[in-house]
Amino acid sequence: MSLNEVPSPEFPKVRRLAVVAAGLSQPSSTRLLADRLAEATVTRLAEEGFEVQLEVIELRDVAQDVTNNLLTAFPSPKLEAAIEKVTGADGLIAVTPIFTTSYSGLFKSFIDVLDPQSLTGLPVLLGATGGTERHSLAIDYGMRPLFSYLHAVAVPTGVYAASADWGTGGLADRIERAASELAALVAASDRSRSVLDPFALPEGFSPVGGFGAQ
Repeated sequence: MSLNEVPSPEFPKVRRLAVVAAGLSQPSSTRLLADRLAEATVTRLAEEGFEVQLEVIELRDVAQDVTNNLLTAFPSPKLEAAIEKVTGADGLIAVTPIFTTSYSGLFKSFIDVLDPQSLTGLPVLLGATGGTERHSLAIDYGMRPLFSYLHAVAVPTGVYAASADWGTGGLADRIERAASELAALVAASDRSRSVLDPFALPEGFSPVGGFGAQ
């Protein structure tokens, strides 16, 4: 391209999607649910022409760093990178195992090391796993109030997967519905644009004629 040529107005539509999985075992049903939610969301966004940069944070890998941060108030480089992936995303998928009727201590500890204002306006899909259906309301009475307090935007459909749910059509339907809700919010998000390119022009801007030029 010569210096006199006008660059193409067709900039790639890029969105950042972060996934937090708080499973302790490996392999983990919590990570499996997180992966299925992420795959469905990425598929929905791709259908709308978006390129997705997916970042997965397994909290078991930063558990010691989280504890040290709670004691010293200084994050390690590894934990700081995980925090930046979450707070700089256009959307978040947060999945925790349910212990004693609520989210795990590791999951809550990671949320506690985040700046309380850093999730404001962030679209979030809430997911949880457990051995029994008796804990299926934990998303609504535990996780949803937590993210509401942080001013995140939780999608209406939370996805809880008990041991008996795997392989059933009901779980697959909930995953697809929740992924569609998250994808719609992520598509409208501009949270990560300053991170990806601080000089990026707003979407819809044409170098010739301003916004919406044909």
